[in-house]
Amino acid sequence: MINIALPKGRLGNKAYKLLEACGYTISELMDESRKLVFRNEESGVQYFLVKPTDVPVYVSYGVADLGVVGKDVLIESDADVYSLMDLGIGKCRMCVAAKEDYVEDKSRPIIVATKFPNIAREYYAKEDREIEVIKLYGSIELAPILGMSDVIVDIVETGTTLKENHLKVFEEIMPLSAQLIANKTNYKFKEKEIREVVAKLGEAIK
Repeated sequence: MINIALPKGRLGNKAYKLLEACGYTISELMDESRKLVFRNEESGVQYFLVKPTDVPVYVSYGVADLGVVGKDVLIESDADVYSLMDLGIGKCRMCVAAKEDYVEDKSRPIIVATKFPNIAREYYAKEDREIEVIKLYGSIELAPILGMSDVIVDIVETGTTLKENHLKVFEEIMPLSAQLIANKTNYKFKEKEIREVVAKLGEAIK
């Protein structure tokens, strides 16, 4: 039995469709239900539906053998797991954005609003730039609009929200997409089964 942590929401639904194409099917998972655990002995899989940011936690603790997680969440969590493959879904970008007329003041630290303080600090450390981080959990775009921050470090998909709020991307930090991760210990004991999942997913993605 392979235990897989799936993120709730759109990314989880896309990941499940990939897994379904590989034969790891549990039809009731797509039903309107408040269940969080779905098991199918015949297909040899058990799914846990969890908050996206919790996927690396369930995998690192070995409760889940595998997990599907956005690259942003994986890097920010710094979880001690194997990253097995890029699933090619949930594509977007991690970017630095600010008001359209923003001009950097190099005489002081940059004030950065973000949900991703670790990613922001690592990026600006490489730029040899000192920053002050304000961690927010939603509506990050408000921070520069209201003068609370100079810039934001956030996920950009279409850029529509930025344009509508007179913000623009100044730098792209990295491309993002969903990753398949594995618990390091469980991988040793279930290597054959996990490799089979990876091989089937590779074919499904093609």
